[in-house]
Amino acid sequence: MVRRLVWVRHGPTHQKTFTGWRDVPADLSDHAAIARLSAWLPPDAPIISSDLKRAVATADAVAAGRLRLAHAPDLREFNFGDWDGVHFTQVAATHPELSRAFWEEPGDVAPPKGESWNAVTRRVARAVDDVLAQQEGDLICVAHFGVILCHMAYATGMTPYEALGHEIDPLSATMLVETNGIWRAEQINHTP
Repeated sequence: MVRRLVWVRHGPTHQKTFTGWRDVPADLSDHAAIARLSAWLPPDAPIISSDLKRAVATADAVAAGRLRLAHAPDLREFNFGDWDGVHFTQVAATHPELSRAFWEEPGDVAPPKGESWNAVTRRVARAVDDVLAQQEGDLICVAHFGVILCHMAYATGMTPYEALGHEIDPLSATMLVETNGIWRAEQINHTP
């Protein structure tokens, strides 16, 4: 059996800071991009999203009559703790070693009062596995940059550092395909 899991990153937020659990809106004014993305997605797949409004609004915009599953708090972006809302250069200046390790040695490194790569991976994998166990066929998940990278690495066996080498643009799709219990990344950061 072949099954597709399509990750969609929410629309742009235009934030220039770490943006994790802060509930900022998405800019969904590019109606043509949303229509192309919606048309490209599997037509009969149910759609689930993070419970943050940027993901909820994006999921609603691309749903096009697809079954909408309940929002999943476990699909939220990283909790960046004290870094949330702070510009990247300011974090690098105030926490130079920690911020470098966060990006270069992803795993158990976490921002102050925030989450590590491994913590997010466990949270997201549990949520996705639960939904996949309850649904047959394809699934569309609308979420966030870090969530998509964490799950892509978890599902395919990619290292966190390898996953961080990929871009995940707003309103892009990343398709994972499962064949006989083995997942592979078929498309990463695809913009229809």
